[in-house]
Amino acid sequence: MPVPDLFLAMMKEEWRIHSTIFGSAGFAFFPVVVGFFAFAGSLALPIFSDTLPYTAMAILALALFLLAGVMVGSFGTMGREFMNRRFGQASLVAYASRSLPVSERRIFATFLVKDTVYYILLYVLPFAAGFTAATPFIALDPALGLLLFVSLALAFLTGLAIICLLSTLYARSVRLLAGAIAALAIAGLAIVMAGTVPVFPPYAFLLDPGPGPLAVSLILILVPAAASVLLVTVDYPDRTRRFKNSLDPLAERLRAVGSAHFIAKDALDLLRSEGGAGKVIFSFLLPLGLVWVCLRILIRFIPGIDPLVVFAVLLGVLSATIYNWTTEFDSFTAYAVLPVEVSEVIDGKLKSYALANFLPAAVLVLAAATTGGGAGTFLPAFAAFLSVSAYTLAVTVFLCGLSPNVMLYSARVFLRYILAISPVLLCLIFASLLDPAYAFGSLLLLLPAALLITRGRRKWQAWEMPGY
Repeated sequence: MPVPDLFLAMMKEEWRIHSTIFGSAGFAFFPVVVGFFAFAGSLALPIFSDTLPYTAMAILALALFLLAGVMVGSFGTMGREFMNRRFGQASLVAYASRSLPVSERRIFATFLVKDTVYYILLYVLPFAAGFTAATPFIALDPALGLLLFVSLALAFLTGLAIICLLSTLYARSVRLLAGAIAALAIAGLAIVMAGTVPVFPPYAFLLDPGPGPLAVSLILILVPAAASVLLVTVDYPDRTRRFKNSLDPLAERLRAVGSAHFIAKDALDLLRSEGGAGKVIFSFLLPLGLVWVCLRILIRFIPGIDPLVVFAVLLGVLSATIYNWTTEFDSFTAYAVLPVEVSEVIDGKLKSYALANFLPAAVLVLAAATTGGGAGTFLPAFAAFLSVSAYTLAVTVFLCGLSPNVMLYSARVFLRYILAISPVLLCLIFASLLDPAYAFGSLLLLLPAALLITRGRRKWQAWEMPGY
């Protein structure tokens, strides 16, 4: 099958899947929602320009899309699982190498290109279009919109390509990954010791468009992407993987928590899936590390900001993605033949989430130790983390039920999700700028969180889960 035909088939398939679930209009309006929020945010830029220069705002925007690329690039960790498990059940185009004379590398390369185009159309282009539409109102040159689009696309693809390579190395061999990370660490240390820290190439291109920064950016994208395609492993083992019955012993240890078998199943699904604990590194810890670095940079531009409290708020939002992990491996259709209700499955996922949330809590403790802040900063930060985490989780459960990885691509659901969370986060962050102790006010979020979870359990209990 020629690559163009394979690419078009994958793009049509992506549209068909999402439009079947949400309707054509529901999915098509998703980038419109992204563009609207970019437009609204751009109109507010002059308000913050005295405190935060436009250059700093550009760094934050590029970091945001670099982070998005990092999260998309972690596909390499789950490549074999998608082929063997997800695609095999759904008989998608990416499963064609088992039945058609199409190589795994060709499929993976085409899938990578498809995902690149797909996410640029879904996020990067609408964001740049929203900014461009706002430029006449904030006295900026509309041509900056095109420059911003190219820079954001370069930042996104840089994160995607590099993390895709690292996660592909992990899927192939932990030693290869360790060697690559060690080499990067040594190179970074040498650069720092030399005192010539290079500017992030997409940012350099945004400041001064030219062939130099563009060429460096393309090298950072094309070399890791090509290596990922060459090193990708999508093997189909001849022997059946067998495990001891760990479900009952693990459930017995968790009996005091309740929903023991559901929690045990979630844990075993994660540990026995392709990538295993590597998913935690590539889809959670690396993005958090990038967020922490951005906050340390932001301190230089906003005096008085407490990075720990802001980090705790963002950590609470990111930790809600743990719930997405617990719902990734199954759907309620797998339980339909059992005397199990939707609310029981949701309860199990919530308890799995609560236990897994010890990981981000430990990250917050580590961040507090590195900043040297005392209890006066850590306690409000911890309160903000717990409250935001619980509230974001509750919104996710209410709006998405057991399918957050799918439902959030509905324009209607995504809009409601943003409107429910963004104002709360902004108020909390701005309040903490005045005094970190104001972060204790986030505990008020626990009441609406409890209400949303209760209503969400009833809502999804009465909703007939579709099969897809």
